[in-house]
Amino acid sequence: MLNKPDAPADKREAVVIKKYANRRLYNTETSTYVTLEDLAAMVRSDRDFVVYDAKTGDDLTHSVLTQIIVEQENRQGGQTLLPVPFLRQLIRFYDDSIGRMVPGYLQFSLENLVKEQEKIRAQFATAFSNPTAAFEVYQDQARKNMQMFEQALSMWSPFTGVPGTGKMRTEGEKPAAKAGEASEITELKAQLANMQQKIDKLSGDN
Repeated sequence: MLNKPDAPADKREAVVIKKYANRRLYNTETSTYVTLEDLAAMVRSDRDFVVYDAKTGDDLTHSVLTQIIVEQENRQGGQTLLPVPFLRQLIRFYDDSIGRMVPGYLQFSLENLVKEQEKIRAQFATAFSNPTAAFEVYQDQARKNMQMFEQALSMWSPFTGVPGTGKMRTEGEKPAAKAGEASEITELKAQLANMQQKIDKLSGDN
């Protein structure tokens, strides 16, 4: 079950977890050693943490979160959230020119899913007895995510305003953007279209 993000006022300072050479994880808040499952429970309860190498001070949060996902996916009899076609395509994106778009797209999609979870849950409850209808819900949500992502991107377009200033261009005013900036926006939109094609193909492989 997805959890709604806390309001800013409810946010507490992230717990510092130290990782030692023997791979043991130490919770500095509770002064106890913890496991990856303990950290997974913290994530589910919206308790943020950061992980640092106890010796070098390097930030290991990303790698530890990745380890948690691997463990969750490998739990015997547990639920898996990453289908094989998705994993294959994700690997391909590492060497793809639009790979830099993937993190933002995935984060945007998940945040939108959290916001719409009650509506989506109701849709799936209705479509539960109809696999085809359920699959259409998946596809429809993916398309909506892409449209919203494109809209968010267009807000930073030099043709709709001045990024970072909040100033919108008045009618008849010439865009202040350089040709290079316009070209980059065009390239990003082309990459989005390419990503949508790959997502549609991925859906068709299921």
